[in-house]
Amino acid sequence: MAILDIFKKKNEVKIKKEAKKLPKVKVTKKAKIKEVKKESASSPDTEKKIAPISTLREKGKITGTAYKILKGVHVTEKATDLAAKNQYTFKIFSNANKTEVKRIVQEIYGIDVLDVKIITIPGKNKRMGKTLGFRPGCKKAIVRIKEGQKIEVMPK
Repeated sequence: MAILDIFKKKNEVKIKKEAKKLPKVKVTKKAKIKEVKKESASSPDTEKKIAPISTLREKGKITGTAYKILKGVHVTEKATDLAAKNQYTFKIFSNANKTEVKRIVQEIYGIDVLDVKIITIPGKNKRMGKTLGFRPGCKKAIVRIKEGQKIEVMPK
């Protein structure tokens, strides 16, 4: 074991010598730019079509802790049928609750949320031959919005 310690010491000395040869770089702080939000006055009767979460995330329009609550829009046949009843389904993180979901959906889409229902789907055991596995569960939120307002779930 003593032989290995000798090689270790030689490598440490080489690294220290290389570090001394490298020039030092100064790091400067960048100024933070504040964005001003513009609010438009609109009547509740007009339909609002807003881009889905994935495109909003790319454009940087999602602010605050929204990324810690909403994962995205849950698009299935049942979810599209619910859209006719002014109900939209979102995938959410397991630690999110109804009040957070309501606040974030109102903030992102600029609509009036009337009610939120949360569904917790348990994980399931899966088998691939002899190997046993486990599929993780998830959490969904069904959000009911005011009549006449709309969310564009799928981008055109």
